[in-house]
Amino acid sequence: MAEGPAVPADLPALQQFLDGWIKQRGGYWSPLSQYARLAEEVGELGRELNFEFGDKPRAAKDAGGSVTDELGDVLFIVVLLANDLGIDLVEALGATLKKYEHRPQK
Repeated sequence: MAEGPAVPADLPALQQFLDGWIKQRGGYWSPLSQYARLAEEVGELGRELNFEFGDKPRAAKDAGGSVTDELGDVLFIVVLLANDLGIDLVEALGATLKKYEHRPQK
């Protein structure tokens, strides 16, 4: 199996890498279309989690998926959507962590 492009390990470099990658392949979809794609991919992730950890058995027609593949798809769309909207994901994640730190612990 052929190896794909080297994917950067840090988030800012990943955002920059995917920006160049998507622009070489026709550009960004509208934010709403990207959101719809994200919702679809999250649904597929849920389906795979249900097959692996839930009560739903995998049928022959369901072969071929994996949690790893679906998480990769979700991450891909999240980064593309952030790029298209001009959102720095490191800053966004930092703000989210700060928000959670100030919430009362249960």
